[in-house]
Amino acid sequence: MGVDYYNILKVNRNATDEDLKKSYRRLAMRWHPDKNPDNKKEAEAKFKQISEAYDVLSDPQKRQIYDQYGEEGLKGQIPPQQNPGGSGGFGFSQRDADDIFAEFFGANPFGGMGSRFGSSAAGGSRSTRFSDSSMFGGASENMFRSSYGSEPAGPRKAPPIENKLPCSLEELYSGSTRKMKISRNLLDSNGKTTTVDEILTIDVKPGWKKGTKITFPEKGNEQLNVIPADLVFIIDEKPHGVFKRDGNDLVINHKIPLGEALTGTTINLTTLDSRNLSIPITEIIHPGYEMLIPKEGMPIAKEPGKKGNLRVKFDIRFPSRLTAEQRTGLRRLLVGS
Repeated sequence: MGVDYYNILKVNRNATDEDLKKSYRRLAMRWHPDKNPDNKKEAEAKFKQISEAYDVLSDPQKRQIYDQYGEEGLKGQIPPQQNPGGSGGFGFSQRDADDIFAEFFGANPFGGMGSRFGSSAAGGSRSTRFSDSSMFGGASENMFRSSYGSEPAGPRKAPPIENKLPCSLEELYSGSTRKMKISRNLLDSNGKTTTVDEILTIDVKPGWKKGTKITFPEKGNEQLNVIPADLVFIIDEKPHGVFKRDGNDLVINHKIPLGEALTGTTINLTTLDSRNLSIPITEIIHPGYEMLIPKEGMPIAKEPGKKGNLRVKFDIRFPSRLTAEQRTGLRRLLVGS
């Protein structure tokens, strides 16, 4: 399709007129060249793209042609087989970026300084030009400095809003999808505030660790001349009744009677994904002994298909008392031999 106007304006393909206005208002205030003197070339390009996208998507006829034929349809370059009505295509004129901006904000809100964009029909020359009296030089720049004492700063961004996202160890092992409902304030085309509810989807990936951040850019409240805050969710790990996480490893403490520690046994464990493990113990278990079971730990998020290890630590239970006969037997077995 060439240029993706929906992506430029940060709306989906089902966006309503009100959605388009809200997004244009926010993005235009952010990227107007008079607000970004330190990166003027990038701001000029983005401001023009935003205006062009709004011009196309806010016009039902242009939007229909764009959805069906893409940017080529707006240029009048539709292949003959797709445009049986003629060889000239459709062809549309493009509105001036500053004229669109003025429809929303009236006269230039940045102290009388202004940039003028020149453009031809969609698909034609898209060079950007500025008059000598723009903010980038001459009297306007001096006027700004005398009024404010410094270069104009871009709109400030609100600090991020952070929230913990508690996850069970099972979720962090297998992954999960979480739905988060939020309420936020939005500005309409007249600058009035409305409260809307949104559902955010978080795909928890297997192996994510405590402290992992998931960021939803600019999902905070909208305010005039302020870029909305990023909404950040921070993974938190709930305690587990059996396993403890240590990096990519899982650790379990298993109680074992002294007799089984000396003579051997089989222990049965249920994994975080509900599998049953039978682990034979053939060696003598002594205090501090640790058994390592490869690839039964946590998934490694950055290395799909790989896992850490399961480490089994043993708590040997000694008998609280022995009969005289048991003492004699043990002494004969352990000392006398």
